Amino acid sequence: MDNSASKAVPLTDEEEPFAQSAVHNAIPEDLFSLAELDVLYEEQSCALWTYMRPQGRPSFTKTMLADFEAWQTFIEQGFGPDKVPLRYLVLGSRAPDVFCYGGDLELFQSLIRGRDRDALVEYGHRCCRILDRNINALGIDMLTVGLVQGAALGGGFEALLSFDFIIAERHATFALPEIMFGLYPGMGAHALLSRKIGSAMADRIILSNETYSAQELFDIGLVHLLVEPGEGLHAVRDFIKKSDRRHAGLVGARKATKRVWGLDLDELNRITEMWADTALQLREQDLKVMSRLVAAQARVAARANAGSAA
Repeated sequence: MDNSASKAVPLTDEEEPFAQSAVHNAIPEDLFSLAELDVLYEEQSCALWTYMRPQGRPSFTKTMLADFEAWQTFIEQGFGPDKVPLRYLVLGSRAPDVFCYGGDLELFQSLIRGRDRDALVEYGHRCCRILDRNINALGIDMLTVGLVQGAALGGGFEALLSFDFIIAERHATFALPEIMFGLYPGMGAHALLSRKIGSAMADRIILSNETYSAQELFDIGLVHLLVEPGEGLHAVRDFIKKSDRRHAGLVGARKATKRVWGLDLDELNRITEMWADTALQLREQDLKVMSRLVAAQARVAARANAGSAA
C-alpha cells in the first residue's frame, strides 16, 4: 500500500501515531498534497484530520479557498458508503495562536476600490458554497469538529459555526470585527448565529465589535468543549473515543437540528450579495481602518511565526 501521500504531512510528536496507519488506496492522493491544508487519515477511528497551513497572513485567500474546494471534493470522492469509512472530520490550524483571521481584507480593498461587485459576489458565493457543504457534512454520516487554539476572527469565526462541535482551548478568542470599518460579516454569521442563539444575541455579537473569550462562548453554548492550552488535540481524540458508541445518535441529532433550521445555500448567497452591495458603500476612511487591521494582524502573525521558529 502506498504511504507516499502521508509523508508530505508535517506532524507533531503527538500526531506521529496517526501516521502509522496506511492511507487507503481509495482515497485520492491529491487530498494529501494540498498547498495550504495538511491532511491525514486515522484508520482506527475513521477520522480525517486537517490543519490549515496558510502561506502569509492566516486568512481565506483565493488559494486557501481553492484548497478547501478541492478538499471537499476529494473527501466526497474517497469517503462514504461503500467507500472509505469516515466518522469524524476535524479542522484546526498550524498558524501559531490563530485559527483564522477570516476574509481576505487586502483583496476586498482592491475590489471595493475597483468597484468590482461581480468579484466580491463571486468570492462570497465560493465561501457560502464551502460553508453549506460543511453544514451538510458533505452528505456523509460523520461529525465535524472545529479545533480552536487561537484567534478566530470574522470569516474564521463564521466557518467554525458550520461545524457540529467546536472544541476550544481556554486562551482562544472570537470576534466579528467587520462593523469597525462599516461592514458586517456576510458569509454565514447572521444565518447561523440567529439559529443557534437567537436574533437578539446574534445582533449583540455582530454589532458589538467585542472580542469574546472561549469561556464566554462556552457559557452561551457556541463552544461545546473548553480545555486548557495545549490540550486541544488530546481533547478531540478523547471526544472521538467517547462519541463512538453514540455516533449514530449524534449524527441523527445534528441532521434533525439542521432540518429545523431550514437553512439553504440560496439564503446564504442572498445575504452575501447584500454584503457585497454594502461593501461598495464603504468610504476611503473605512478602507484605511481595514488596512490598519490587516497590518496589525500581519504583525501579530509575524511575531508568532518568529517565536515558533526560535
